[in-house]
Amino acid sequence: MGVSQLKRKDRRNKSIANNRITTIKRLSLKPTIKKVDVEAIKASFEQK
Repeated sequence: MGVSQLKRKDRRNKSIANNRITTIKRLSLKPTIKKVDVEAIKASFEQK
């Protein structure tokens, strides 16, 4: 057993690690900040 490779377990371990890395990357992504024209929004509220 010391010589044989546990291929299924190796594949499983690698997939778990990759999934963890991708979830961390997805959660740490910051959305792009869009420039908002505040004055135009205020003006649209005053028209109503």
